[in-house]
Amino acid sequence: MKNIIVGVDFSNSAMNAMRHAVAVALKTGADLHLVWVKTPGVSNNVTEDQGDNYMSKVQNSLDEWQRLCQMESPDTNVNTVVLEGKVHQEITKYAANQPNSIIVMGTHGTSGFEEGYIGNNVYRLINNSTVPVLIMRENIEINRDLHNIYAPIDLSFETLQKMRYAIYLAKSFAAKISIVGVYYPNNADTRHVINVQMRHAADMCEDSNVRFDLVPLTIQNNLCQGLLNHAADLDSNLIVVMREENETDFTANATMREILSTSKMPLLIVPNVTAIGLGR
Repeated sequence: MKNIIVGVDFSNSAMNAMRHAVAVALKTGADLHLVWVKTPGVSNNVTEDQGDNYMSKVQNSLDEWQRLCQMESPDTNVNTVVLEGKVHQEITKYAANQPNSIIVMGTHGTSGFEEGYIGNNVYRLINNSTVPVLIMRENIEINRDLHNIYAPIDLSFETLQKMRYAIYLAKSFAAKISIVGVYYPNNADTRHVINVQMRHAADMCEDSNVRFDLVPLTIQNNLCQGLLNHAADLDSNLIVVMREENETDFTANATMREILSTSKMPLLIVPNVTAIGLGR
């Protein structure tokens, strides 16, 4: 992990995201990029002088956020970037051009400087990103020093791709990984496949000398709340999930939206590299 791209709109949600990004940068030595996007409607109905004043305020705010980052992490290289276009397109494009990058975003924005990263913008960003996306809600007051990373294992073969990132963060923070086998639906075939996947995930942790627990979880209904409640019961402070591509995967579509909207802890969403054509 060399580059952490933080989408900012100067909201409380974005500030919380930035603080978590700084914590990751401190442990990994990655560079921070504070990225603000000027959306197409920003300059409508304003004079040139008003537009210049507006952009001056934006740059001043970026400079202040840069100062806050470097107060907490003096050795981190912190860049400020202004882009123009659609939020999700510009941030994903910028991240794709930075080697070994992740995106960090708050799930809700502000109506102060611009419309902000509210709801659909974040969802579109997650669906289009070719790099992992770390998101969190404004009211997350969780310990930024990771100690227990929650990695739910489903029926898909691609589910093990998330382990690469879970292991990297676990090594960076000296954290433990809870490898959670999700028996959903709960039948003999499901249990067999999940047990095999859990063993592979455990082997990956052992090869990397990362602490882990194997935790079976049977869910009868309400998959989303079952996962989130279980993660809270294990005192996790990060959930790592795949961005899955079909309805049999527990983070697909409606379930993913519910997880994004209701999670009380940060979520790292890892894109399926097979689906986006990058190869395993």
